[in-house]
Amino acid sequence: MTITFTPATGLLASLDLLRVGLADSVAHVQLHRPDKRNAISDTMLQQLHTALINLPSSVRAAVLSGAGKHFCAGLDLTSLSESTVAEGVAHSRMWQGVMDTLQFGRFPIVSALHGAVVGGGLEIASATHIRVAETSTYYGLPEGQHGIFVGGGGSARVPRLVGVACMTDMMLCGRVLDAQEGYQRGLSQYVVAEGQGVAKACELAQKIAGNAPLSVFAITQALPRIADMSQPDGLFVESLMAAIAQGDESAKQRMRDFVEGRAAKVRHPA
Repeated sequence: MTITFTPATGLLASLDLLRVGLADSVAHVQLHRPDKRNAISDTMLQQLHTALINLPSSVRAAVLSGAGKHFCAGLDLTSLSESTVAEGVAHSRMWQGVMDTLQFGRFPIVSALHGAVVGGGLEIASATHIRVAETSTYYGLPEGQHGIFVGGGGSARVPRLVGVACMTDMMLCGRVLDAQEGYQRGLSQYVVAEGQGVAKACELAQKIAGNAPLSVFAITQALPRIADMSQPDGLFVESLMAAIAQGDESAKQRMRDFVEGRAAKVRHPA
């Protein structure tokens, strides 16, 4: 599916390390340092945060991609300088704050992955809700070889996708996963042909944008938190969210449409 995005204006257009496009209820945010394999500097990360919190209120889903041959090759190590422990903690917490905005912002994000999804790039991808990988995609966590540790939320998010043992292998031994193994382990929900990642991500984003807002809120905000709770607490929160979601007028109309045969039914994939 192809969406024609109109370049953003004003503040969003001033973010020189990103390209932001808008099309009704869907936005496209592209990391734009292709000459650096979209390596993440603090400035780029801060611009990403600025873009996410300043997208128009009409946006109900976003696509995140990378310009050039790679999604993101991780932290720009050339931008690092020696720091104290306190400065290191503050730096990590800043990264984590941006990742929280990705995961717990006001709209779901579909990432279109290709080429390198490495280090901080994998931390960014793991904070998005749906991940589409092109066949060229490969995943790595080279922090162990660089003498550092993940600091952007990777230790909390990546093991939930691939498991602690796999992440340990990737960090200690430099293991790299290709697109197919990444899919099998949960790093992506879709694998598509080369050059088709953004189109597939746009298709999914449009589908998401058409869902009932309270249902989307429950899925993106409550579901991951319920997974962290004890079962009794999680079931109680589930009951609350179910009642809130189904009490919304939009949900009631959708249920009426389904009962009266105006909505599509779930069918076996062709």
